[in-house]
Amino acid sequence: MKRQPSLELLDSDAGTPDEVSASLRDLEMFNRFFGGIGTTARLVRQALAGISNHSASLLEVAAGAGYVPASVHKRLSPTLDLKTTLLDRARTHLNGNGRAVAGDALALPFADSSFDLVACNLFVHHLAPEDVQHFAREALRVCRVALVINDVIRHPLHLALTYAGFPLYRSRITRNDAPASVRQAYTPGELRGLLESVGIRRIQISRHYLYRVGIIAWKQA
Repeated sequence: MKRQPSLELLDSDAGTPDEVSASLRDLEMFNRFFGGIGTTARLVRQALAGISNHSASLLEVAAGAGYVPASVHKRLSPTLDLKTTLLDRARTHLNGNGRAVAGDALALPFADSSFDLVACNLFVHHLAPEDVQHFAREALRVCRVALVINDVIRHPLHLALTYAGFPLYRSRITRNDAPASVRQAYTPGELRGLLESVGIRRIQISRHYLYRVGIIAWKQA
């Protein structure tokens, strides 16, 4: 199945406020039940396993209102105080969250080594290959430990499942964007190749529930 860059309506807020809100609720459903929160929580634990203190900082890129990092924080809070900063392209997506910045993921507005981790969920598949490489360089510049990626995998059966889920979706935006996301997603092998091409030597890739890929790209000392 060849990668097909596709237009996702939510990227440009192409819909009524009610349609956009319903589509965001669909995304929360996907992340709650189909590999978003659980996958990211496991990746964050693994990435920080070698850190002795009980607090860490994380920059969540393309965060929206921050549902995933907030849920991950709750899961990890018994053993880890995860201080999260949200970044999104539009301030309106951030819904007034205090520790939040509107900015460009390809030109992160932070100094070198500002956070322990840089993470993203369902973001990388939106990027062209050269932009994946650019984002990885920026993320590793800004982090101290690793870049954590949680995304969907391109696969014919996954595409079929997005169509089978139409009765569950609240918004016509989701009915467009769910299959579009799978069509333009990367395979784990493709993502490994893109990350290795920018000089990242230590990459951990894992597959998770319902066609999710988890990646930890470690920053070199």
